[in-house]
Amino acid sequence: MRKLISFDWAVKKILRSKANFGILEGFLSELLKEDIKIKQLLESESNKDTSIAKFNRVDLLVENTKGELIIIEVQNQRQMDFMQRMLYSTSKLVVDHIIEGKPFDEIKKIISVNIVYFDLGQGDDYLYKGKTEFIGLNKNDSLKLSDKQKILFKKEEISSIFPEYYIIKVNNFDDVAKNTLDEWVFFLKNEEIKDNFSAKGLSEAKRKLDILKLSKEEREIYDAYQFELHYQASMFLSTYTLGNIEGNIKGRKEGHEEGRKEGREEGKVEGIELGELKKAMEIAIKAKQNNLPVETIIALTGLSKEDIQKL
Repeated sequence: MRKLISFDWAVKKILRSKANFGILEGFLSELLKEDIKIKQLLESESNKDTSIAKFNRVDLLVENTKGELIIIEVQNQRQMDFMQRMLYSTSKLVVDHIIEGKPFDEIKKIISVNIVYFDLGQGDDYLYKGKTEFIGLNKNDSLKLSDKQKILFKKEEISSIFPEYYIIKVNNFDDVAKNTLDEWVFFLKNEEIKDNFSAKGLSEAKRKLDILKLSKEEREIYDAYQFELHYQASMFLSTYTLGNIEGNIKGRKEGHEEGRKEGREEGKVEGIELGELKKAMEIAIKAKQNNLPVETIIALTGLSKEDIQKL
């Protein structure tokens, strides 16, 4: 199987074009279990950002032909309050897209699709759906729309009024595609599409997201983006590891001689600093091999221009 462009990069650079809406429509149709047609691309936070500096989070906002707003967010690195950010994003959309002076029944339906590459919350599944329900505290019944409300709102369920959330925990997927939605998750995780996959949008994705079809300049930018993602993952792991080391040092039993303790800790700190310098140099060497600009390497590693030129 040929390696394809990662989905987050596709969302950032390729799928914003109307000519490529078919890929997004296929993905959303498989996820939402209905035929989705995109009417237009709307402004989202990252729509306004053209800088390569925004690596960790990518989002895209579209309106379908039913007038619903669908926000797709891709998050690469761990964020403890990501669920609160999901809530903020949908809440902001509700406020931003209600016309002043109009009745509340014109609030648009919001669908939040979140593709995460870290272990969000506690759960073993890789596909989660969240919706709003009202359950009676005494009779345990579900509150439903009245017949008049159904006609007025053109909705059958109360949950259809409120934002709907989907979370795809990509790393939890076991690489066994049991249905067409799984085929999409396989692509999200592996950046590959098997020849026998038949999910909507995947055949078009296979044609249009081929890395080999990128121009030389586009490939350089894409490689730099992937490099930065790996770098950020390494930095997160390093920070986590160093935090554990520091915690262990602080948790040492009392009673050691102060001088021995200070000497040991100073030695560990020096060792850590040397290790960080070595890591920075390794990153700089790889970045130079990938022909990244010196200014970018300085930003990535913190090394001076002179040090980088010596490598």
